[in-house]
Amino acid sequence: MWKYILLGALQGIFEWLPISSEGVVALFSKFLIKDFNAVDLAIFLHFGTFFVVLIYFWKDWIKLISFKDNEFLKFFIITTIISGGLGFLIYDFAKQVVMGGGLLLLMGLGLFLTSFFQRKQINFGLDKKLAPYALGTLQGLSAIPGVSRSGSTIFGLSFFEKDPYKILKVSYLLSAPVVLGASIYLYLKNPDIVMQGGWIALIFSFIFGFISLKSLLKLSQRIDFSKFTLIFGIICILGALLEFLI
Repeated sequence: MWKYILLGALQGIFEWLPISSEGVVALFSKFLIKDFNAVDLAIFLHFGTFFVVLIYFWKDWIKLISFKDNEFLKFFIITTIISGGLGFLIYDFAKQVVMGGGLLLLMGLGLFLTSFFQRKQINFGLDKKLAPYALGTLQGLSAIPGVSRSGSTIFGLSFFEKDPYKILKVSYLLSAPVVLGASIYLYLKNPDIVMQGGWIALIFSFIFGFISLKSLLKLSQRIDFSKFTLIFGIICILGALLEFLI
């Protein structure tokens, strides 16, 4: 049982950071759990943190489905369609290549530059109308093994938004339809994945996910944008180095 608790805790903690939680969980499950495919189990555990996003941001979801924020609804739909379509197209190819660490490294360096430009008050003046297309593409690329979904969307959002809390919130909201789709697909593919200790891992991914998300969002409200992007840039680079090592 402790093995599933550990895997759930790892998913809950790493899901919100620009390090591939899928990669971390898959690495540990490869040695701890022999009953399931390590990557499939790692992806399925995102279902636990999916419910964290659903519950923690419940007010935002109500506003979204009640059409009270049509601008964000349009942004959300376009981003989801692009990321879902691109992710589906590159999924089979992505499984055959190992380039996630390299892309994550580039994102980390990009966040470094974003931090520098912010400190120097350099503004690129990017049109926010481009945001859903940029974010959809970046999130779609997270189908490549090793690419952090949160890392890619945080990187993209940093060009259009300067509020760290809002960047994180939008990044996590965008994850919901992608995670839900992947979890349903994996369950239909292998219903046994929820048997034995699978439910235990899901429960603990939810518990640790809720605690870590709340802590991270509180931290984001206490630091300025340049420090925020610098910290996440460092985490991205550390995550890339981890991918290269494993």
